[in-house]
Amino acid sequence: MLTPLQSAVQITAETVEQHVELPIPAWTYGVGIMAVLLLMMFVTLAFTNLGNRHEAVEEHMDPHKSFPDEQHHPNGEEKSHH
Repeated sequence: MLTPLQSAVQITAETVEQHVELPIPAWTYGVGIMAVLLLMMFVTLAFTNLGNRHEAVEEHMDPHKSFPDEQHHPNGEEKSHH
């Protein structure tokens, strides 16, 4: 039972021994990712106070908006909340 498993592991181990060189040094990946994250943070911080630039406007009541408590059923029965 272990023979097919052992041969599969051996074949995999033989093919994994290949070494691939990175196109740039490994530390530059971390620096690049950190730079992108910092850029996204600064963009986010630039827009944090955007909602406070104008006076607050009262929200108007939409007469056509229906609320679940106000819905009337034709046969007069209440909705059951199961």
